[in-house]
Amino acid sequence: MRIGLVGAGPWARSVHAPAIAGHPRWTAAGVWARRPAMAAEVAAISGGPVHDRFDDLLDAADAVAFAVPPQVQGELAARAAAAGKHVVLEKPLAADLAAAERAAAAIDDAGVCSATVLTLRFDPAIRSWLDAVPAGPHGPDSTGTARWLSGALLGGPFATSAWRAEHGALLDVGPHLIDLLDAALGPVTGVDQARRDEPDLWRIGLAHAGGARSSLTLSLRIPVDPTEFEVSVVGAAGRHRLDTRPADPVACYARLLDDLADAVAAGDPRLPVDARRALHLQRIVDEVRRTAGQ
Repeated sequence: MRIGLVGAGPWARSVHAPAIAGHPRWTAAGVWARRPAMAAEVAAISGGPVHDRFDDLLDAADAVAFAVPPQVQGELAARAAAAGKHVVLEKPLAADLAAAERAAAAIDDAGVCSATVLTLRFDPAIRSWLDAVPAGPHGPDSTGTARWLSGALLGGPFATSAWRAEHGALLDVGPHLIDLLDAALGPVTGVDQARRDEPDLWRIGLAHAGGARSSLTLSLRIPVDPTEFEVSVVGAAGRHRLDTRPADPVACYARLLDDLADAVAAGDPRLPVDARRALHLQRIVDEVRRTAGQ
């Protein structure tokens, strides 16, 4: 099967392209990006040609992987799905909730397979951690906590990303941690509290379907290296602590491509991290922003 790549930023260069290039079940269909010179650099990593138009990439591919800002992805993902292409989606799904709902509906209506780049889900240690937590939803006698503190926006390849600079940790790493707590404790049903302080420090409280509660602390502007990362579930569900962030996102992404290939081969568009999952997470993020007055 052929997979094309849209985008030529640091994540496309360091994760998407190497994973596509090395995958045994996907063949690179090329790259399209707004800046042809950067597209050529990414194409040299992933393989395949540089396409002059997005529609040309669609014609060459069976699936399309997106590594673009959310305000771009929402529209293009809907176009790819309408053309019958399976999609690999970055998070957040779109620039706002209305656009995310339109994109998810287009993907659902087309019946194509979709996978969201929630790379933590594809790390063996994190999968083992999730498997060890008893199936939920869990009640008020269980609680969860999550922490992701780093200096990623103080310098380095992602510091110049406009959408990350504007929205900070909530839109970038927030979906990862919300996804893990949601999977471990039960579906998030509401936001108890949310606050954003400087420097881009988010404190969030979530309610889960069975009555469990969880809390998150997020920032990408804390001068700390390496990243402070931890997810825990404690209470009647047991004591489950995870404090190791995946060191190899390319390997995680390759496992995502494995699952997508399996879904395409089976003709089953439902994956645990599909576009509906991305929309669920965006609804939670949208409520967090509104609760915090953002």
